[in-house]
Amino acid sequence: MKRIALPVVAAAAFALAGCAGLSSTEERVLSGGAIGAATGAAGTAITGGCVACGAVIGGAVGAGAGFVIDQLED
Repeated sequence: MKRIALPVVAAAAFALAGCAGLSSTEERVLSGGAIGAATGAAGTAITGGCVACGAVIGGAVGAGAGFVIDQLED
C-alpha cells in the first residue's frame, strides 16, 4: 500500500499545481468537466452501463455547460 500511496500523492500534487493561474472560463470548464465526469461515471455504475462511456459523455457535457455558464455570466 505504501508503494502505491507516494506516487498517487505526488501525481495529485502535480495535477493541482497545474491549476494555478487559470482564467475564470478555464476554471469553469475544468470544474464542469470534472463534475460531469464523476456524475456520468457514478450514474452508469449504478445503472450497470459502461462506466468509461458515462464518464466521457458526462465530462464533455459538463465542460460544455461550464463554458456556456461562463459566457452567460460575462
